[in-house]
Amino acid sequence: MRKHTLRAAVSALGLLVGSAAMAQTSGTVAFLMPDQGSTRYEEHDYPGFKAEMAKLCPDCTVIYQNANADMSLQQQQFNSAITQGAKVIVLDPVDSAAASALVTMAQSQGIKVIAYDRPIPDTPPDYYVSFDNEGIGYAISRSLVDHMKAEGIPEGSGVLQINGSPTDAAAGLIRDGIHRGLAESGYKTLAEFDTPDWKPSEAQEWAAGQVTRFGAEIKGVVAANDGTGGGAIAAFKAAGVDPVPPVTGNDAVIAALQLIISGDQYNTISKPSEIVAAAAAKVAVQLLKGETPEAKTKLYNAPSELFVPAVVTAENIKAEIFDKGIQTPEEVCTGEYAEGCKALGITK
Repeated sequence: MRKHTLRAAVSALGLLVGSAAMAQTSGTVAFLMPDQGSTRYEEHDYPGFKAEMAKLCPDCTVIYQNANADMSLQQQQFNSAITQGAKVIVLDPVDSAAASALVTMAQSQGIKVIAYDRPIPDTPPDYYVSFDNEGIGYAISRSLVDHMKAEGIPEGSGVLQINGSPTDAAAGLIRDGIHRGLAESGYKTLAEFDTPDWKPSEAQEWAAGQVTRFGAEIKGVVAANDGTGGGAIAAFKAAGVDPVPPVTGNDAVIAALQLIISGDQYNTISKPSEIVAAAAAKVAVQLLKGETPEAKTKLYNAPSELFVPAVVTAENIKAEIFDKGIQTPEEVCTGEYAEGCKALGITK
């Protein structure tokens, strides 16, 4: 009889423990992205985060909002997420400095904050997940420099530098990496620009002015992402510059891949956002469970995980993008880009 009672008690205890575990892995998580200047958030980041959350925590509720480069709107979205019961907020801030107050407010209420892609230097969040942004800046600039030297462009020649948003701490890290890459190059920076809200139109307008100012002195452009790089390319084309000097990028959006295939953009960075999104989801679930996620490194005093991306040029675009299934020929090799895809061996 005692054995039967003991077995029943153990069974009941197991049910209680199981129920507690289920309770720990349910809850509301907010995923708040900064802008729509890049298509990556709707095409890659949010779908990747949502898919991983569905696997790790099927009973969790995910709130998604995009602030469209408006810090006031992002603050409203942050407050709304708290009102809706979010226990973890994944935040890619419009303004890294202004986001400090949001972190303080959330943490004072026991709500965990994961900084995503862009760091929040002034107030450490509970975790930071991103690609290595300074490494990205260094990689794209060194890739451009090596290409220019291979093309026989002499030292002392000039380049333009187009940075990201001045309110984005990640843009500052990319800028620092570019500075480091160019400082070693022997080339001179003719002019430098911080692009408000990462808007391609702002980058295009500034680049157009530099084309008028410097003309053929411009031998290359280090642009911090594909949107600003695309803006620079549009400015050169509008001015009738042919060929366009080599221009860098970052994000490997479809438009940039097509520009690389056509020969108008020199490089980009392949950083499948789904990788970082999945890592953020894993950390979010650990925080919901009350666990302490492992710190792979630290940045701005926040436990962090930083992924290392790959530089993509026409030489390796097939291997890095298509062979790995990051994009498909059907998505990229359309219309005027079909012949370029054949020439690069992407399609037959």
